Amino acid sequence: MKTHFDYIVVGGGTAGAVVAARLAEQPGVRIALIEAGPSDEGNEAILTLRNWPNLLQTELDFDYRIEPQARGNGRIRHARGKMLGGCSSHNSCIAFWPPDEDLRIWEAAGATGWGPEAVRPYLHRVREKVSLEFPPPNNDLGCAFLEAAQQAHFPVRNFAKDPHSAGVGWFMLNKKGGIRQSSSVAYLHPLAQWDGRIQFFTNCFVSQILLNGRCAIGVQTADGPIFAEREIILCCGAFDTPKLLLLSGIGPAEHLREVGVPVQHHLPGVGENLLDHPEGVINWEASRPVPQETTQLWELGLFAHTQPGLDAPDLMFHFGTEPFDINTVPAGYPTTGNGFALTPNVARAKSQGTVRLRSANPADPPRIDFRYFTDPAGHDERVMVAGIRLARELAKQPALKPWIKQELSPGPEVQSDEAISEYVRRTANTVYHPAGTCKMGAVGDETAVVDPQLRLHGLENIRIADASIFPTMIGVNPNLTCFVIGERCVDFLSSE
Repeated sequence: MKTHFDYIVVGGGTAGAVVAARLAEQPGVRIALIEAGPSDEGNEAILTLRNWPNLLQTELDFDYRIEPQARGNGRIRHARGKMLGGCSSHNSCIAFWPPDEDLRIWEAAGATGWGPEAVRPYLHRVREKVSLEFPPPNNDLGCAFLEAAQQAHFPVRNFAKDPHSAGVGWFMLNKKGGIRQSSSVAYLHPLAQWDGRIQFFTNCFVSQILLNGRCAIGVQTADGPIFAEREIILCCGAFDTPKLLLLSGIGPAEHLREVGVPVQHHLPGVGENLLDHPEGVINWEASRPVPQETTQLWELGLFAHTQPGLDAPDLMFHFGTEPFDINTVPAGYPTTGNGFALTPNVARAKSQGTVRLRSANPADPPRIDFRYFTDPAGHDERVMVAGIRLARELAKQPALKPWIKQELSPGPEVQSDEAISEYVRRTANTVYHPAGTCKMGAVGDETAVVDPQLRLHGLENIRIADASIFPTMIGVNPNLTCFVIGERCVDFLSSE
């Protein structure tokens, strides 16, 4: 096995595939791309976008459980793609560019150089590689929802050009026809032209980062060490990037001692600031057959303000032409084979959680505690209750009302804020957007893990490029933002 490379990319997911492919464009560069799962090439179950729900809770999904929640649903299972392309090979391909207002928040929080003007060129780079399409607007139920939102005074938006204003619209999807445009499809599949500059280590698990003093020199795998002569880039996502750092003795010293990992570098922000888009659901049984000719079942969305004076919407809906009963049925609510759903989610949730080690054994899954609905001001709970109420208003509109036979969950008897909150917290799900656990910030910020060039604070030759670097949650589906992070990371590497 070849063991020495210029760069090691740990994690062939959304950003990792971008980083490896772009580095391969540099003549003479040797790259190791290490991925815990298999390749996606030739696997129609992965490549066919319509099949995405059937990938959940399979061997292609890390399927992480979370810790019991004091005020939320502890049954939530977090899907994480276990194949080349990562979650971009596993998700529903809803595609949003990072909103300008979120990038400004990042820059104000210490992510210097991540404002809208600096990031905009990287959007064009992603657009050059990734096919982006809108689903054909021929779903009668989807069209009824679109009309109902207009009847409720929401304007129609083009989410490609106006990604985060109050309004309703069809989702932009990273797809070409019925085939997903994951980072693997768009960046890795065309790589034959690069003469083997990338060596792929698939089904390969990294258990430790190897250090020589303050310098990262390689990684440990089950088959032995692999060494980097230039840099190591961690792209394992918001759960497994902090887990790998902690297993390597990089993180909060007190926690490392608790689980018996020798402290190599005290970095208190590792595993902190865990963010997500918590999601509720309202399910209806349909009064007429629900159309089945959809691209990926969840093709429309809506943004709304739950109170006046906000700079941006704080509530987002996904509209699905299927009942979303993954958590309502276990809680005792009825379901149907002919239904549809609206899923309100908190666009910028305030609750923050942690990722910790369960033990010093690399085979153990991380201990994931989102602390859903625990923000002191009750923001997340309030937004979710408002979301259920708004969903019911949309259901009353003339365009959508004829489609409804009955409300299945929470059910018409659930009316008070307290009852709605109890239902939402008991049946809540996730939009599968964990982020923030190795957040980006200024060098003097003790809660930050990487600087604005994605370099790990206090160590050399190691960077992070994935959603774990988010300083705060962005108000939209974040997958394209991870493509952008990968593109920026390569520029930082090249400039040095």
